[in-house]
Amino acid sequence: MTKFHQPIDAAEVPRFAGLSTFMRLPAVASAAGLDIALIGIPWDGGTTNRAGARHGPREVRNMSSLMRSAHHVSGAAPFEIANIADVGDLSVNPIDVMDGIARIQNGMAAIVATGALPLAVGGDHLTTLPSLRAVANGPRGGGKPLGMIHFDAHSDTNDTYFGGNRFTHGTPFRRAIEEGVLDPKRVVQIGIRGSVYEPGEHDWAKAQGIRIIYMEEFVARGPAAVIAEALEIVGQAPTYITFDIDSIDPSMAPGTGTPEIGGFTTREAQQMLRLLGPVNIAGADVVEVAPPFDVGGMTALAGATVMFELMCVMATQVDQRRNG
Repeated sequence: MTKFHQPIDAAEVPRFAGLSTFMRLPAVASAAGLDIALIGIPWDGGTTNRAGARHGPREVRNMSSLMRSAHHVSGAAPFEIANIADVGDLSVNPIDVMDGIARIQNGMAAIVATGALPLAVGGDHLTTLPSLRAVANGPRGGGKPLGMIHFDAHSDTNDTYFGGNRFTHGTPFRRAIEEGVLDPKRVVQIGIRGSVYEPGEHDWAKAQGIRIIYMEEFVARGPAAVIAEALEIVGQAPTYITFDIDSIDPSMAPGTGTPEIGGFTTREAQQMLRLLGPVNIAGADVVEVAPPFDVGGMTALAGATVMFELMCVMATQVDQRRNG
């Protein structure tokens, strides 16, 4: 009998019954003793157009009831090899951006201080900035800049919006590089596409050393070749994985704040995530699921499935470290 937390068995209790938690796992008050902490960040205070990602964690929890206990390709059974639970939502402030960021950072810092790996669901992409701060300065980051594999339609390295505002969901990785919590030479962005504000919008990011793989290059090369390059870029040092759901084509994930046509299929996304085993994952998140724009829960289901794929990779790494 495993000593780890187990999800409710869908063969005993139907998936539409009971409390809604990530993967139907127990809800716990503390990350102490966990290998992986599943976290909600219900905050979209950095959104510049269509708000609604604050509702993402609740709907991803709901759709995660469709996940079962083992991965059909890798064979990973995450709940048998790692202690995982839902630690609830971080404290947020929906009417004060800077206080919201501070609350997220403090909440995430308390989680990573226990030694648990964070796997969060946002929330808009600005929520990743305080998460990066906490992880970089936590036990796994060791106070050094993190690498990052970033799946997105947008680079999110702009400088300011609306009268000099430096903190929006279009600016988090510029701030993270400026603050020294991201090493730009160990950052790769995959799936970038769509119209831009000006022709040189990505010049700053490229000048810092960020590798931007536009969607057109991804299509030409394919998932395996692109991830092989990403693995070389981030190397073996601690790395954060961030997955913006708008990297997936809106025909498959319409419920997001800034949809861009021409994105990944859900199958391509799964292919890439399954190749992340060699990455030294220090934390991860799935962001920008906006249920008010969703259709039949399909975007929340995509978010829950991405979360499950990441969880399987992270749990396998936990098991490998535990058993040498």
